[in-house]
Amino acid sequence: MKFGLRETVLLLVLLAIPVASMFLVFKPQNLAIERAKKEIEHKERTLDKLKEQTARTEDLERAIAQFELRIAEVEAQLPSNKGVDSIVRKVSDLAVDSGLSSPALQSEKPMPAGLYYEQPLEMTTTGKWRDSGFYEFLLAVEQLPRKTRIPSMTLKRDSKKDGEFEIDFTLSIYFQDGSIS
Repeated sequence: MKFGLRETVLLLVLLAIPVASMFLVFKPQNLAIERAKKEIEHKERTLDKLKEQTARTEDLERAIAQFELRIAEVEAQLPSNKGVDSIVRKVSDLAVDSGLSSPALQSEKPMPAGLYYEQPLEMTTTGKWRDSGFYEFLLAVEQLPRKTRIPSMTLKRDSKKDGEFEIDFTLSIYFQDGSIS
């Protein structure tokens, strides 16, 4: 067989077709496939993040529902401003039941405390330490179903009477309702 110009051109064309297809068809297709794979990976990562956020949102919704329930429980322990009088009577009764004298009471102006109000009451009572009436009184105040606190307290021993002491304390009662009389 004779190898001439015509055969050489044919051989070159036959070799050029696969080389040209590699550069013109397969390489662009491979680049497009790589881009598609990267896009798919990116979308999968985004989808995973969205799943995490959705799970976190459901957890937050449960936590919010629990907080709302707890707030309702605390609000149930807050009397209205009309119920403050009954709590004052209850505290006075607790003092007398604990062996203390009936407390002298001086009401101060209610103060805003967040979304609620705080009614400070200056109270003074006397009693014997040995009878542990004061300790029983504090335990009873602590067990009240309403939200109260004692932010300040002073104990003074009465030098004239053996074992007697005077208690000056501030009892704060928390209540709802903005209509303060």
